[in-house]
Amino acid sequence: MPAKENDRSSLVQVQFLTVAEVASMMRVSKMTVYRLVHSGELPAVRVGKSFRVPEKAVHAYLQNAYFDAG
Repeated sequence: MPAKENDRSSLVQVQFLTVAEVASMMRVSKMTVYRLVHSGELPAVRVGKSFRVPEKAVHAYLQNAYFDAG
């Protein structure tokens, strides 16, 4: 499969979440999500004036954010 077709098929499979959905999942405010996006800690795509965050990026962020208190 040519590279362009492969890139397109992988993009079709990406599930995007709104900032409000991410905030709800993480149980934080929307402002906290915006801070994570603007700091580069959470990747996002700008669609018009709003952001969409790849669902896999949220899961990856949460996996890396676990704190071991032991």
